[in-house]
Amino acid sequence: MNEMNAADNLPGSFVAHPLDILDRNKLEEAFKANEGFHYLVAAATGGSRAMGNFLEMDMDGFQGSFAKLWGYANAVRYGAHHLNKDGGSAVVLVSGCPARKMKPGYVSLGCVGAAVENLVRYLSQELASHKIRINAVSPGMIDTPLFDGKGDGKAEFLAKATANNPIPRPGSADEVASGILFALENNFVTGTVIDVDGGATVP
Repeated sequence: MNEMNAADNLPGSFVAHPLDILDRNKLEEAFKANEGFHYLVAAATGGSRAMGNFLEMDMDGFQGSFAKLWGYANAVRYGAHHLNKDGGSAVVLVSGCPARKMKPGYVSLGCVGAAVENLVRYLSQELASHKIRINAVSPGMIDTPLFDGKGDGKAEFLAKATANNPIPRPGSADEVASGILFALENNFVTGTVIDVDGGATVP
């Protein structure tokens, strides 16, 4: 789903401002224009991603995979200054189960996700003095339009990918959203990772 399709599906109370999360100037302009908001959620996937065997991997693609981390860092760095200063403000970054579920072919996603989760742990202490909580939500295999390119094979791919999980099915976007809302609204949670992955990361 591209940014405009996503915007079409938002309720009327939302206003979409499509922008490049790597463009720091545009990002800060958007935050300034909405000064005093309470919640910041970053779920951008970044640019191109490298997949497959590391020893055969395009290293420019591997490096490009970290655009997600830089985008998140930009969002927190420039967004935190414009969050509501009266307390109750929270940030959620979306990582992914490859950060802790080692699987051949997912080294780039795993490294980026682990960096995002460590960013959250470090920033939880720094942002505490600004009365801002920060957490990560780590989805597993989720049935979204990201996999629509597989056509008729989408359902089979998702079923096979989740067959060995304690909850043997893909998750839904609504289930991930519930995890994000919990992290935003629970004022006693910070610096943690909430897994919404059907048990995929259980050893």
